[in-house]
Amino acid sequence: MMEKTKVGVLFGGRSGEHEVSLQSARSILANLDPVRFEVVQIAISHHGDWFAGANALDALEAGDLSQLQRVTLLAEPGHNRLYIRRNGTLEPHTSLDVLFPALHGTFGEDGTIQGLFEMAGFAYVGAGVLASALGMDKGVFKSVMKAYNLPVLPSVVVTRQQTETEIDRVIAMAESLADYPLFTKPANLGSSVGITKCRTRSDLGEGLMEAARYDRRIVIEKGLSNVREIEVSVLGNDQPLASIPGEVIPGEDFYSYTAKYLSDSSQLVIPAPLPEQVTVEIQRIAVAAYRAIDCAGMARVDFLVNADDLSIYLSEVNTLPGFTRISMYPKLWEASGLPYPRLIEQLIELALERKADREHTEFEYRRNA
Repeated sequence: MMEKTKVGVLFGGRSGEHEVSLQSARSILANLDPVRFEVVQIAISHHGDWFAGANALDALEAGDLSQLQRVTLLAEPGHNRLYIRRNGTLEPHTSLDVLFPALHGTFGEDGTIQGLFEMAGFAYVGAGVLASALGMDKGVFKSVMKAYNLPVLPSVVVTRQQTETEIDRVIAMAESLADYPLFTKPANLGSSVGITKCRTRSDLGEGLMEAARYDRRIVIEKGLSNVREIEVSVLGNDQPLASIPGEVIPGEDFYSYTAKYLSDSSQLVIPAPLPEQVTVEIQRIAVAAYRAIDCAGMARVDFLVNADDLSIYLSEVNTLPGFTRISMYPKLWEASGLPYPRLIEQLIELALERKADREHTEFEYRRNA
């Protein structure tokens, strides 16, 4: 019999996107082929405590972790296993071949947990430290895109402290950026958490305070009056491929958290009804942005398209996109000919490929004799 690949699926975490992570994990767990994979569920609580068990996802959703094992990883290469934390000691629990983080937002998508995986020497699904951090921070990401001559909307980054101590100056800076509407966003979060569409100065003040709840860095961005929201899925390591584009038609004024996860009023149109040359250009920019931040495994690349003249603006690269039943990332690959279960298998294969490539790197300098 073929030996099964042991996959640790991580979910939950210390993030405003904790609940979204649970939805993604449930879909991933339901689509991992039990013939090929042995799955270890790893639940991370709101407080950052790690637990493992056969029904860890159900337990985390129910808020009862009493029957699970407290576990951890060692930030030392060569162990490739989980350890049980018991009475101040660590005991070997189970070996793992690859980690699949179904984690969104802070401490899951921002390069922090990827740094732990790198130090521990694990194969893991998705982007590395650099791409994760760049993809997460919307302010720095836009600066990198400008350096690569990729189109982004005008924006400015301010800090929580600035909004608390010099709000008039921040508002003046925002209003000099562009006419209303303006968008305020936490620089380091996803799933539209903390994002506000601001039509007036009063909205702007409220939006800044809302974004400051979730991050110390806040992005203020020009809004488009007549906008289409287009998304593309990218898959691969050194030779990434782009899916066909899809269009999001929000059930609300924009694609908010409620519109994404709590309401059935939004529509996903696949493929997006665009002229062929616009589709090709969007796919080109998606792959260029993916490569610019040295992404790996997967990403969903989001665009804003001016509905009046079809001008294209790159919005963001999501390095750990949602895998819920209504998520665009797997839907776009399904429509491009790659079914959900095979997509998950390919992501695991890409993780193992990237680890094999990483093992060619020497971490000790040896002078030639």
